[in-house]
Amino acid sequence: MTVRHETELYEPLKAFFKQHGYEIKGEVRHCDLVGVHPEESEPLIVEMKKTFNLALLLQGMERLQISSQVYLAVERSRTKRGAVNQRWGEITRLCRKLGFGLITVTFFKTKPPFVEVLCRPGIQDMPKTKTKTKRRTERLLYEFHERSGDYNIGGSSRAKLVTAYREKALRVAQALADAPLEGASPASLKNLTGIGNAAAILQHNYYGWFERISRGRYVLTSAGIESLGQYAGVLEAASSSTSGGHFAEGD
Repeated sequence: MTVRHETELYEPLKAFFKQHGYEIKGEVRHCDLVGVHPEESEPLIVEMKKTFNLALLLQGMERLQISSQVYLAVERSRTKRGAVNQRWGEITRLCRKLGFGLITVTFFKTKPPFVEVLCRPGIQDMPKTKTKTKRRTERLLYEFHERSGDYNIGGSSRAKLVTAYREKALRVAQALADAPLEGASPASLKNLTGIGNAAAILQHNYYGWFERISRGRYVLTSAGIESLGQYAGVLEAASSSTSGGHFAEGD
């Protein structure tokens, strides 16, 4: 069985790492899959492609600036013929040399996918900029922990991602939808939602969900009302696990 989209690799990989104690979320700061383990200091990063290629290697090199725990994951087709599918030994040696882990996922018609780790991440010889690595790692982990759940499928390229910023904007929109007709103030929305940068979210209006009708008074736009229905599942999940804090970036 051959996959049509790389997103099909996400659920088997997510299930595999969850069995090993990781909390998994997809599409975190452009990383296909990110995992956090209570006993590990660095995040796990997995980049996925349908087949092993140069683009996957280049993505992996970029991710090594964030964490040393980087895996490359591809499908291992039992029917597809070609050089890549016949040279797993050489590909494994290449990944080990560069410091990547390598994972293959084999799909079947009548049984669950089989996830196989061909090699684990190791210490690469290439120099790293420690300051840049630390900063990028902190930003990745911040985005990971600020999300209340896993709402994205790793490997998505066109879907609108549910980032921590979007989730907070949704919570502000939900509170504004329940406000009186004359609107609500940023301070009242901050108190209702527990989101410290509610005022900035309203003022920046990144998604076009809010309208300022007078000084210090905001109402929800038609786009904002539509978003509440579009992301109803996210709001329902977030209501049981919300987190405050400042987040200054859009997605």
